[in-house]
Amino acid sequence: MDIPFFQVDAFADAVFKGNPAGVCILESWLDDSVLQSIAAENNLSETAFLVPEGTGYRLRWFTPTTEVPLCGHATLASAYVVFEHFRPEAERVRFDTRRSGLLTITRGVEGLTMDLPAHTMTTQPKIDGLEEALGAPFGALNAVSDGMVLVPLANAAAVRDLKPDIARLKAFDKHAFIVTAAGDGMGVDFVSRVFAPSVGIAEDPVTGAAHCALTPYWVARLGRTNLSAWQMSARGGRLGCRLGDDRVYLTGQVIPYLSGTIHI
Repeated sequence: MDIPFFQVDAFADAVFKGNPAGVCILESWLDDSVLQSIAAENNLSETAFLVPEGTGYRLRWFTPTTEVPLCGHATLASAYVVFEHFRPEAERVRFDTRRSGLLTITRGVEGLTMDLPAHTMTTQPKIDGLEEALGAPFGALNAVSDGMVLVPLANAAAVRDLKPDIARLKAFDKHAFIVTAAGDGMGVDFVSRVFAPSVGIAEDPVTGAAHCALTPYWVARLGRTNLSAWQMSARGGRLGCRLGDDRVYLTGQVIPYLSGTIHI
């Protein structure tokens, strides 16, 4: 079986920046074990699998170790592949997903914009041992839907300089840890980093799903619905963020890296 495969850099303004994602175009769903094996072989933070259906596509995302309920950067990557290689006349593409509903992506002069669900948050007590595992003090935690935890730090420098103990973080029963702070004169409204060792990602370069929580968090604090964000990983990535009702709209650029064929 030959499977068309594309690898692109999402939320990037140049190659080798942003977050690399794999995109596989299928005629129909393969067994889950095969999808997981392909994602493990690709060894990217996420591989997206698309199956055409009507005027849109069904979409699933896999890390090297597990399927996830939502992946923003691989959705952006998938839309780019559809626009560039399969439906160049389209201005909008819709993805039907198993756990995140219908996702719509449009293209415009500033890049591709994703319409994603806003994540709800609740304040929770500190988790024993988390400060030591992260390597920085923090205030109140925010528990996010889908098993993520949002951790506010003192400033952007604390986010940039963080050196967490990844092995200790993996022991916590959490999908991901999002650390964040105000932009502190960096030309953006807020910054973040994301660690998800429990799903096979020590640090994610740029995380769209995390901004489904970060956007409403910072909108509430800054009093504006349109914000700019920078994820401070080694690769780095810039996102435009907008909150509307219970939806988050994330805008970013995508840079192509390679295309080819998977043979299985």
